[in-house]
Amino acid sequence: MCFVMAFGVAAKKKQTIEPGYSWQVSGPLGLRTPSTIDTLYQGYHRQFVPAMTTDAYATTGNFGCAGVDEIFFNREEWSEFQFEDVLSHWLHSADNQRYYNTRVPMTLLGYSWGGGRNSGQDRLKGEFSGNVNKRLQFGAQLDYLYSKGGYDRQALKNFGWGFSSSYIGDRYDMHAMFFSYNSLNHENGGITDDLYISDPAQLQGGDSKIDAKAIPVNLSSAFSRVKGWEVYMNHRYKVGYWQEETVNDTTKLRTYVPVSSFIWTMDYKTNTHKFKNQSAADDAKYFANNYLSLDGTDEETKYWRLRNTFGIDLIEGFKKNAKFGLSAYATHELRRYTQVVDTMLTSQYKPEGLTPFPSFGIDHSKTENLLWVGGQLTKQRGSVLTYSATAQFGLVGPVAGDIDISGVVSTRFRLFGDTVRITGEGFFKNTEAPYLLKNYISNHFAWKNDFGKIRRVRVGGTLDIPHTWTSFSAGVENLQNYVYFNNDALPAQESGSVQVLSLRLKQDLHFRAFNWENSVTYQTSSKEDVLSLPKLAIYSNLYFHFKIARVLHVNLGVDCSYYTRYYAPAYQPATMAFHTQHEKLIGNYPLMNAYADFKLKKTRFFVMYSHLNQGLFGGKEYFSALHHPINPSRFQLGLSVDFAN
Repeated sequence: MCFVMAFGVAAKKKQTIEPGYSWQVSGPLGLRTPSTIDTLYQGYHRQFVPAMTTDAYATTGNFGCAGVDEIFFNREEWSEFQFEDVLSHWLHSADNQRYYNTRVPMTLLGYSWGGGRNSGQDRLKGEFSGNVNKRLQFGAQLDYLYSKGGYDRQALKNFGWGFSSSYIGDRYDMHAMFFSYNSLNHENGGITDDLYISDPAQLQGGDSKIDAKAIPVNLSSAFSRVKGWEVYMNHRYKVGYWQEETVNDTTKLRTYVPVSSFIWTMDYKTNTHKFKNQSAADDAKYFANNYLSLDGTDEETKYWRLRNTFGIDLIEGFKKNAKFGLSAYATHELRRYTQVVDTMLTSQYKPEGLTPFPSFGIDHSKTENLLWVGGQLTKQRGSVLTYSATAQFGLVGPVAGDIDISGVVSTRFRLFGDTVRITGEGFFKNTEAPYLLKNYISNHFAWKNDFGKIRRVRVGGTLDIPHTWTSFSAGVENLQNYVYFNNDALPAQESGSVQVLSLRLKQDLHFRAFNWENSVTYQTSSKEDVLSLPKLAIYSNLYFHFKIARVLHVNLGVDCSYYTRYYAPAYQPATMAFHTQHEKLIGNYPLMNAYADFKLKKTRFFVMYSHLNQGLFGGKEYFSALHHPINPSRFQLGLSVDFAN
């Protein structure tokens, strides 16, 4: 079917269309940064293997499920609603929204599927963008993901949709987006015994064959639902003057030159996390505490925030000596948290067997008012040097005393006839821990923490040499008052310092049809009992590129992901938190896929047999997180078409 659809698109009459472009907006003031239009077919298959989301990724196993990046310098900070953090790779937000300018309407439509009848995974993803004129654009997004999982009680369904718009004018710029999502995940709590993976014969009287779906799991009737929606708007009104340029004796060209601008950014977001377990027996067996109910669990945590930023800036380049842009802003944020009501604390009837509640109280609802002021210095133009620096200071509310200073500088120069780029970056942060990591109540977990501010200092840099396909990066970070989930799946704070060193080399080799892409990351943590990381993570992709009938591009190859053994995190389904464990070392297993990526005109598709080495070589300890194995081998296909309407 893939080939029929692909050649059908190729048969259409070739059009000559001026290429479109894409960008994103970032920071409190909506700074525009260039982005890409997702039409590449190289590595297209990799995004459909959950354990290969990054070079080292701890996941519960299923496509679209919870996971955490084990390359530390890739990790995001705790958000105000941490339940969403473990799903962030699969979710859309204002931070990763792309805006387009295309001469004709554009639709990117992709569909992938794989697995068998009881373990199938499907994803339908679409993105549309169309310009009313050269200034005004509208877009829409759709993402439907459904996966039954490779193991029992692991199914997931995630549906997201949204709209976006942008306007880029002489005096006025606007960016807006809306996105809503609903993710429902069947939580199995992991398999009951790792021997079902590593040595099933020991549990089955000598029989080494086992159906992955028949492996017993810890939870049979537990579900997590995370849903939410976000509205984002950025408005910029520019003040300047008209500049006239004489083209010839009779024609003058008038151009508006903006000098300064006034900015308003509004971001409203709401989220809900719900955990439900219909089995009282599983509750009693799997969880150490039952504070509120012995008849199963049905609880909900809600959060919303309204953020408004007002700023003014001096625009880079309005005069020859205006070599940089300078901005000042103030941000106000209103947050609201709503948690489970503890009726057992006030009820006269308390069932026997409930875990005694700790001697602290948690407010059913909490409202916070926060205020920051900040400034930004940027230089985005120029072929030799660009830079950006932002400083933000908390004034009101729990963030009073917060400091967040970050910067990046990039330069390039000629070396051996080609351009070499060097980028340096760093930050200093002294920030408040999120409210829900300090105050939380549920049936199985309750905590009240008086955490100090988290202090982080990071410096690093990257060297890119395009003509040798080389990229090398190095960085070091010092963390004080680091907040993490401990072995008991409770938030804890390390009062001392934790140092992380990271070195990464990306080296590709290309010779005619032969291609070999490699990424090697070395990282080390000074306190592995608090922050355990794989010391070495490798991704290698070996493929041959050729054409069929001069129009069909083919990449035929094998890729592999490998990282050394370490105490990979465990996963707690009730709080959707990855936490430390010292029960078992995980890693030292090569995960390999055989694939063929194709591109024909505006159609790309792939055929893949994932986890091809299962049972053949590399051992049998193919776990990603504690008691959560990687998906079994399966056949997968995917198709994406770029429609130029």
